[in-house]
Amino acid sequence: MAVKTKVTDFEEMGKEMCKEEWKSYVIYSYLAATEKNEKVAKKLKTIAEQERRHFEFWRRHVECEPPKVNLRKIKIMRKIFGTHFLLKLMERSETDAIKCYKRLLEEAKDEETKRELEEILKDEMYHENELIKDVEDIRVKYLGYIALGLADAVVEVTGVHAGFLGATANTILAGLAGIIVGFSASLSMSGAAYLQAKHDPSVSPPVSAGITGLAYILSVVLLALPYFIIHNIWGAFVASLMVAMAILGAFIYYSSVIQDKNFMREYVESVTLLMLTAFGSFAFGKVMEMIIGTSIFGH
Repeated sequence: MAVKTKVTDFEEMGKEMCKEEWKSYVIYSYLAATEKNEKVAKKLKTIAEQERRHFEFWRRHVECEPPKVNLRKIKIMRKIFGTHFLLKLMERSETDAIKCYKRLLEEAKDEETKRELEEILKDEMYHENELIKDVEDIRVKYLGYIALGLADAVVEVTGVHAGFLGATANTILAGLAGIIVGFSASLSMSGAAYLQAKHDPSVSPPVSAGITGLAYILSVVLLALPYFIIHNIWGAFVASLMVAMAILGAFIYYSSVIQDKNFMREYVESVTLLMLTAFGSFAFGKVMEMIIGTSIFGH
């Protein structure tokens, strides 16, 4: 639910809230129907019913018809990112809704409307506080291990590719080097994840190791792919770098929503680290080429 807080007129803001309340009702109803945890499903049904009542309140005060909701998009997001992620997005919207209802209370002219708005505000505050409680998601549970695999693979393999950029013009060789180094590193990281998970009773060591290794090797394959498609070393590197930035962007956006962090700050920090690693590796490759006197692996 994306509330436009810049709207100031009571009637116009009411129309906006009316639409958003209906969208929230549809989304919460869908999530309740698909939730396997009975306690969570019951809570989501309650929240959905409250959102429907909020919608009916606004229909009595402003002209408003139920807007279309793109449930297909919601279904895809749930399949990929999970219910926990969607509820965190909804939680952000509940925070915006609370701000709007506080402003609406100030602009309401009659006591009956104010009383009803106060009840709605209480509901929205309940939603904000209760949404995530009791919701379990393996993606969130093992988020740290996914991060361990993805982040390390992106930085390390991009560094390998950048190093070969300074040492050879052979794209196939550079791509294979990334895969070989990446596969070996994925086994190492899986072992480290297993040992780390043994000290955390909330997770399974084999699952932690498997998730870390899988995240690592998938990243390695995606990063190496451009080198087998583009036969210009610089073109392949730029394409691989863009893939690396996309992987980081997708994961950081997910984790920033789950952990309530600033996406842009986290992303800029990660990309800066990626670029510094790439530059350092490239410089080292060029130094080695200068020492030997020719491209290490030939052209």
